[in-house]
Amino acid sequence: MGLDVTGIGSVADAVSTVVNKIWPDKTEQEKEQMALAISIVQGQLATNQTEAGNRTLFVSGWRPFIGWVCGLGCAWNWAGLPISLFVAATFFHTKVDLHPADLSEMMPLLLGMLGLGGLRTYEKLNNVAAK
Repeated sequence: MGLDVTGIGSVADAVSTVVNKIWPDKTEQEKEQMALAISIVQGQLATNQTEAGNRTLFVSGWRPFIGWVCGLGCAWNWAGLPISLFVAATFFHTKVDLHPADLSEMMPLLLGMLGLGGLRTYEKLNNVAAK
């Protein structure tokens, strides 16, 4: 780097700095976002491994518990409720006021858990060893 006698280099640096602040380099932003996402996923994986290795059911059993709760909600809506209404109407000749479980919050959780389970099934089918 030589001596800038004219001052054009300093002006060019200042203009470059202003331009980069107004229109930042997308590839650099994407790299930073990807690095952040990777670090978050790695942190979550470490947490998952620690929880799964714990012998206490309260720590390692919360995921299966959530799965069972969501599964029971689905079972009630699609099997328990129709059967209960049928039995009440057929054998007791009465109409029972039973309500379906609100699955609007449970389904995203259940589908997310099933998706994670599906990834593990894919790994097992392709002989990917668990670490």
